[in-house]
Amino acid sequence: MDAPRWLDGREDRAWRGYRRMRRLLDLELARDLARDAGLSEPDYDVLSDLSETPDGRLRLSELADRMLWSRSRLSHHLARMRQRGLVDREECATDGRGTVVVLTAQGRRAIEAAAPGHVAAVRRHLIDLLEPDELAALERFTHRVVDRLAAGRAPRDDTDAPTDG
Repeated sequence: MDAPRWLDGREDRAWRGYRRMRRLLDLELARDLARDAGLSEPDYDVLSDLSETPDGRLRLSELADRMLWSRSRLSHHLARMRQRGLVDREECATDGRGTVVVLTAQGRRAIEAAAPGHVAAVRRHLIDLLEPDELAALERFTHRVVDRLAAGRAPRDDTDAPTDG
């Protein structure tokens, strides 16, 4: 077995700084969303993904993949959002086993009201703190990491989840 390649001082500071920044940034953005719009980050993700489709609809399986959640976990979250009138569920017209998540009028109003404040918070807590070359570097490195991680992702095992097609 190969010896571990321990992080040197600079690498360790970068890694720990990234982890702390990510936790603090996620916490601030979540607080802002909850305070200003009454939404959680997953609520916002669901609503924004649905609002970006032409008809405000996505198959549950596609939405779960976008969010990197199991169908079961997403189904539970959607049940709570449905109780609040933000989304609805329908059978898939082309596949009786599938489910389509639908953005309601109330959900559209919620995302349209939340988006300006959320974007302002993203700017305030991250984007406006970066110089143009730092922003370009962030874009390059995040896409490189996401591409590597996405390429190595194994399909989820949702055998215990209801069939969604």
